[in-house]
Amino acid sequence: MSWVGQSFEVDVEAFAHGGHCVGRHEGRVLFVRHALPGERVVAEVTEDRGGAFCRADAVSVVRASPDRVEPPCPYAHPGGCGGCDLQHVAPEAQRALKASVVREQLTRLGRVSGVDEIFGGVEELPGGALGWRTRVQFAVDPAGRAGLHPHRSREVLPVERCLIADPRIEALGVTDLPWPGLTAVEAVASGAGDDAVVLDVKPSGGRDHRRRPHGRSHGRPAPRRPVVVELPEELPESVAVLAASSPVRNTGRPAAEAVRGHRRVREVAAGRRWYVRADGFWQVHPEAPGALADAVLEALAPQPGESVLDLYAGAGLFAGVLGERVGPGGRVVAVEADKGACDDARRNLRDLANVEVVTARVDKALDGGLAGEHDLVVLDPPRSGAGAAVVREVAARTPRAVAYVACDPAAFARDVATFAEEGYVLTRVRAFDAFPMTHHVECVGTLVPAGG
Repeated sequence: MSWVGQSFEVDVEAFAHGGHCVGRHEGRVLFVRHALPGERVVAEVTEDRGGAFCRADAVSVVRASPDRVEPPCPYAHPGGCGGCDLQHVAPEAQRALKASVVREQLTRLGRVSGVDEIFGGVEELPGGALGWRTRVQFAVDPAGRAGLHPHRSREVLPVERCLIADPRIEALGVTDLPWPGLTAVEAVASGAGDDAVVLDVKPSGGRDHRRRPHGRSHGRPAPRRPVVVELPEELPESVAVLAASSPVRNTGRPAAEAVRGHRRVREVAAGRRWYVRADGFWQVHPEAPGALADAVLEALAPQPGESVLDLYAGAGLFAGVLGERVGPGGRVVAVEADKGACDDARRNLRDLANVEVVTARVDKALDGGLAGEHDLVVLDPPRSGAGAAVVREVAARTPRAVAYVACDPAAFARDVATFAEEGYVLTRVRAFDAFPMTHHVECVGTLVPAGG
């Protein structure tokens, strides 16, 4: 029988990848949110699909951890907003929990021995645990109210404000304004003071386009529907507005259409100014781009005249700092599948004649071209990781060093194991708390040829 709705008193064990802790009852594993290692809690089962595990929330605490604090956000509780996993944990302890996950994944999946010798823990970024997120996507309910999703739910929880959002996001008033006919509103507050909203427009007929098949139908391209947007009168005129007909990124879809103002926002990082489409990818913590760029430079130690391959290059952050370091006698090839990001990268890097931007899927580009050896490689793949085929293609080019930028420790560890099969060893890992109050962590790993 399903355990959904039942409650059990359990002892909480380790913190696991995904933002929950491990508990056990009658031989089954409970993945318990809102708990901490060492606690004893009453866990109410929220999801049970049979098998060896189910999911639960800690609805009361029998024995509390010394690291437990009162969540600052009123929505951070069982059944509340699912965006933050660790509001109930002191910030220093949050970083320790994330570090334990990185160590466990590298040891178990990456088969790395002596992890503590190459990894010193998760580094704090300036700015504190609240008010850091410069891009927030709010869901919109059928009544046009903006809110956030509960954990593993498509329901919309109306909220007054999001405490991890940059104060400029709150100043836009997204949660106070009506958004009829939309499925989501993404609010953007850039590092150079540009504000924008990206509207996810529901197609005519009222159906949510997330459930519609995309691509071709009956052998013909799916018709593109005109975007019709009704803006709230209270939205400040200084805010740029873009409208998108699909929430899916990196699929080759056209970029969001500018309804009002500029399509791009300005960012500042690594000593350069960047122009990034408001619906494109940019790190949401304002200090993360600079910290990651510095870590990549440290990992690779690029020298004048060297050749660099920047894979999953986005708007060109790493290609830009590396192009400056290798100088006019060197070369950087930046590969990115998203056309809009490539347009941004070409604009951002037009002062660097030694940087070439290639619009292509990374696996296709490596398999069908980009011949020759490269001294250095940067890998910054999506959450799913680079994958074995890409890793092997990279290793085949015999770079003297690879900098792997990872937003998922498990995918990172799996790719590290593949690199080891190809003769590359992980010599250092730096991790950054680029997503306080959540279980997410950003890593930069250095890989070099074994014995090199």
